[in-house]
Amino acid sequence: MSFHPNDVIRRGRAASVIVCGVLVFLLSAFFRTQVVKNKQLLTQSEENRLRQIPLPAPRGLIYDRNNKLIADNAVGYSIAVLTENEDSLRANMTRLRGTIAISNRQVEQAIQRYRKDRGRPVVILPDASFDIISMLEEHRIDYPNLIIQSAPKRIYPAGKAVGAFAGYIGEITEDELSKYSADGYKAGQQIGKQGLEKQYEQELRGREGAQFVEVDSRGRIVNRSGARPDIPPIAAPPLKTNIDLDLQTFIEGLFGDTLSGGAVALDPKTGGVLAIYSSPAVDPNRWIGGIPKSYYDSLNNDPRRPLYNKAIQGAYAPGSTWKLATALVGLQDSVIGFEDRMPAPCTGFYYYGNRPWRCWDKNGHGNPNLTQAIAQSCDVYFYQLGLKVGLSRLVAGGVKLGFRSKTGIDLPEEKPPLFPDRVPEYFNQKYPRGWTQGAHALNLSIGQGDNSQTILNMARFYAALATNGLSPTPHIAVAKTETTRQFELSPDQFNLLRAALVGVVTSGTAAASAIKGIQMAGKTGTAQSGHFNANNVELNFAWFTGFAPADEPKMPIVSGECSRRSSL
Repeated sequence: MSFHPNDVIRRGRAASVIVCGVLVFLLSAFFRTQVVKNKQLLTQSEENRLRQIPLPAPRGLIYDRNNKLIADNAVGYSIAVLTENEDSLRANMTRLRGTIAISNRQVEQAIQRYRKDRGRPVVILPDASFDIISMLEEHRIDYPNLIIQSAPKRIYPAGKAVGAFAGYIGEITEDELSKYSADGYKAGQQIGKQGLEKQYEQELRGREGAQFVEVDSRGRIVNRSGARPDIPPIAAPPLKTNIDLDLQTFIEGLFGDTLSGGAVALDPKTGGVLAIYSSPAVDPNRWIGGIPKSYYDSLNNDPRRPLYNKAIQGAYAPGSTWKLATALVGLQDSVIGFEDRMPAPCTGFYYYGNRPWRCWDKNGHGNPNLTQAIAQSCDVYFYQLGLKVGLSRLVAGGVKLGFRSKTGIDLPEEKPPLFPDRVPEYFNQKYPRGWTQGAHALNLSIGQGDNSQTILNMARFYAALATNGLSPTPHIAVAKTETTRQFELSPDQFNLLRAALVGVVTSGTAAASAIKGIQMAGKTGTAQSGHFNANNVELNFAWFTGFAPADEPKMPIVSGECSRRSSL
């Protein structure tokens, strides 16, 4: 078969065009790959070859006022695994069970972590013991996807003593991830859960670093170092507090294992919290790495409620410690003076509304003036003072004195006190079947009835008594002092009021608490709780508040509460 020469030339030209087109296409593809998309494809290649292993940052240390450690970091270990999918993760967990003990709960937790963030290694044991680490290192060749690394572990050297304010850290939850996603949090990271750890999370968290390992096509680690320079984690700066750890541990010893209650110690001039304690206390170290369910259930079912911070969350009838507020309102309204006596003497009870209103001392206190009534905590005197002031002024005065407001302490769990806001609206709503102003005024005048205060709020009030009416905002971390004028009295009235509180300690109801060589001002209080022990004896709320020296307070104001049987 023969072709015309012109056909041969035409076909040759067509073939040349096709070859040139192919070459142009290949060259453009090479150019696009090597030049235009070089950075993108190089990144994809690196991502396929390298895996990023997060390096946790040490949290900021927490110090007391004397530079003693409240929260420290120790060396801990975590175990994680690189996995491509959930089935692979389950298979790895099953294999690991042949070497170390892994519970079903830990398996499910690991799966949940994987589902939250599939791009990070899955943590299996966030707080592994050294024995487990040693065992796995011996079998390293059997688990090429395993990542064993040291990680800072939070510890609290004082243990239970700091449980009321230090808080603890734990693994971030799904709800927290959604809430703090804008702050760069990722699944598996640790976050403050309560106390200072939660309040100052942003200051204490530090910045996570990264290590890069090289993997093969099956995702197995083939090079654990040198694949790419590591990004070192950055530790957070320390947090300095006003806490006096020696005082904190001393208060812990006072409560022991039997009393249920709390205590607060404040610097009356700055509002610095020198100590804050709640009993029974919970050791924050028990929460590290995840609290055992059995231990958590035992805390949750304990009738003494150890998980409840009694210093800032518990609201208790203040009893006679509130009589100073009644006296203040009466003095400010000029309805009473320090030498004034009441029409009816105290014989152990006071008749009002066809019923006797009893005094704590059934033998009575005679006919005391205001100074003596404060020292002896005479209920009959304050019953009559409450009636003279009137319910509306008692409520309005209490609101102005801050008995309805939170203190603003730098802890996230503070609860507001319970106190009426207006008369008669509050009482009409709470008592739709009827109520009387007199009866509620009598109860309110001695710190009972519709009045429940936190221990911290009572400490703030007595701080104002110690500083001529200036109320500081309590703060645990070192901060600028913020004070507000809580009430006004003349200098003479302040001196007489403090003298009455000194009388409580020297010859009154708190005489047993006097300290030789120190003139201390204080006030006791007892209030009905409505709770009874096994012998059907009511467990009253017992209070003590005080400051020293009385004329120039330098020692902390201490306010305590415990549930026990008391006579006053």
